[in-house]
Amino acid sequence: MRPVVWLAAVLVVALDLFTKQWALNSLEPGERVTVVGDYLSLQLVFNSGAAFSLGEGYTWVLTLVALAVTVGIIYYARRARTGWAIGLAGIALGGAVGNLIDRVFRAPGFAQGHVVDFINYANFFVGNVADIAIVGAAIAFMALSLFGKDKLTGGPSEVADAPADSGDDAEAPAS
Repeated sequence: MRPVVWLAAVLVVALDLFTKQWALNSLEPGERVTVVGDYLSLQLVFNSGAAFSLGEGYTWVLTLVALAVTVGIIYYARRARTGWAIGLAGIALGGAVGNLIDRVFRAPGFAQGHVVDFINYANFFVGNVADIAIVGAAIAFMALSLFGKDKLTGGPSEVADAPADSGDDAEAPAS
């Protein structure tokens, strides 16, 4: 696999771990520190579930899912051919690994750890840097697909390659 994937992943994991450690040292659990009015604040929470705290009580299942997602991203990254695909795969991998580290190594125990979240988005949900990397990479992949480019090869996608339907099913005579 390309070194750029690993470099991007390591940078995201390092930033994620650094900011989580900062949050653990600087914030009190549950206490909200306003950053931008009611829209953005810092609030330390320990999430045993997935996005929006779904799946609480099934942390070990979420750990297995996170591991499967990580393996899937590595598989995809090995096939990536464009700079965008390679970089975004590394960013997504870093996000997945950042949260997987929490699930595997944080309290309450092995493979049942709670993810450290601290960025509160208007009381809608609380996330972290790993979440930003995962969601940001997914949004970027979707945006690229809107331009009709295959994210693996850089060529036109199958949808963009399909001939336009002229509405006429008759074949032109051979000359």
